Amino acid sequence: MRVLICEDSVLLREGLVRLLDHSGHRVVADLPDATGLMDFLGSATSEDFPQIAILDVRLPPSYTDEGIRAALQIRKAYPELPPLVLSQYVEERYASELISTQPGAIGYLLKDRVADVSEFIASLEQIADGGTILDQEVVARLLTRRNHDDRMRRLTDRERSVLAALAEGKSNQAIAALLFLSEASVEKYITSIFQKLGLEADGTGNRRVLAALAHMHNLGTSHTDRNGS
Repeated sequence: MRVLICEDSVLLREGLVRLLDHSGHRVVADLPDATGLMDFLGSATSEDFPQIAILDVRLPPSYTDEGIRAALQIRKAYPELPPLVLSQYVEERYASELISTQPGAIGYLLKDRVADVSEFIASLEQIADGGTILDQEVVARLLTRRNHDDRMRRLTDRERSVLAALAEGKSNQAIAALLFLSEASVEKYITSIFQKLGLEADGTGNRRVLAALAHMHNLGTSHTDRNGS
């Protein structure tokens, strides 16, 4: 797997390079900020074009939202290149903004997840293969604010638990094991979630992700309304 890294911390950036090299993946670029990111992507050959881009949320020069802006730019210009955004803390606004822009593979993880090497590499590979990985703390934080979305209030506690696990990229089998349910019960809960959230099949088979994104998009809208922008 070809990986692009955009991370200002030298220690973390070099650590990611070593970790990925050791895991058999190739880092095609490791950048300290987003300044040359789009130039690199525009000039990269097919052999060097990344299959996933890892970006820190906060990058120089202002250390505010440069990373998330770069991720949004990547999603618009190169929809085939999934971004994985790393954040020190749960930043609900940025998570909501990233995942509500358009459908497609993405990742949003807290940096401490990198410490679990096998889980981190598995997440990278799943995102590169078209999946979506959302940090469980991000999902939990967003779902606890469910009152901002009337549709979320229609869900039962069990359905919200299934949705949280679903948004983390877990399969029906994994959700069943996690919540001590049968796979048939999980399928029924997911069908109910789709119906209550008003999600119709979009032809991509991606309603599992859309179920989580619909809620998070409304959280982002509520945040904007409260701030008057």
